[in-house]
Amino acid sequence: MSGKINTTLVRSISGIIFLAIMVGSMFLSPIAFGAVMAFAVGLMITEYLMMTLNARFRLAQALTVTAGVTLYILVYLYKAYDIDPRWFYLMTIPISSIFISLLYYKGNLQDDTVNGTEIYKMHPFLFTSLIYIALPFSLTSFILFDSGLNYKPLLLLSMFIIMWASDVGAYVFGMLFGQKGGHKLFPSISPKKSWEGFFGGLFCGLVAGFLVWTFSLTDFSLIHNIVIALIISLTGVTGDLVESQLKRNFGAKDSGKLMPGHGGLLDRFDATLISFPLAITYIKLFSLI
Repeated sequence: MSGKINTTLVRSISGIIFLAIMVGSMFLSPIAFGAVMAFAVGLMITEYLMMTLNARFRLAQALTVTAGVTLYILVYLYKAYDIDPRWFYLMTIPISSIFISLLYYKGNLQDDTVNGTEIYKMHPFLFTSLIYIALPFSLTSFILFDSGLNYKPLLLLSMFIIMWASDVGAYVFGMLFGQKGGHKLFPSISPKKSWEGFFGGLFCGLVAGFLVWTFSLTDFSLIHNIVIALIISLTGVTGDLVESQLKRNFGAKDSGKLMPGHGGLLDRFDATLISFPLAITYIKLFSLI
């Protein structure tokens, strides 16, 4: 019993520190928040590549992290300071360099079976990390600044609040009602997830969406806030499952060890990688900002 209490305590403290850094940097200044998010992008890509490629393609991995962080920074600067779009051509440098670096890879056949054409069975992970991690986080800049280049963090904060409320709801309802005699949500990928936790997370996400509207954290109508909460809560679960499948396939318990009780940063942001791009798409399609 004491072991569970200690684990919960460590998890809670770690989560509080995470929230303090995220929310604190968001309100400290746009530069502080941009720096935190650029660091997060680089670290998550690193965690993803260490899971999928381990120690292989070290140079290519470094170039991929560089490309991902560069993409985030360029989009951020474009939305924050209206930089010339020609700067985006800089992306060709790290991306082209990834391919070039693979020409010089020589696997040690004694302890590394990757060689010859088998390289091309593994190097796609380098580029999927950009689509899976760097692109979704880069899109957040499109709702972080308005058309007048004014910094407006409340909308993105509202999306995080909905996501965090859904996560907490799923965890609490899953523990209370889904552990014993519960109904498994996706046992082949995540045996501990239950339908009870799913609906608990959905309920808490919708409540958070209602509170976001109540306290005027966004300028959207109640209907739009509820729809956004639905999108984030429903697809956030799939984002969690996608990362769980990735970890299961590569035999990893967590993506990293940065956050005690939570794992890596990718474990913390996995739900947002699917849900936020879809929510941002809804916001943009209906011209809400």
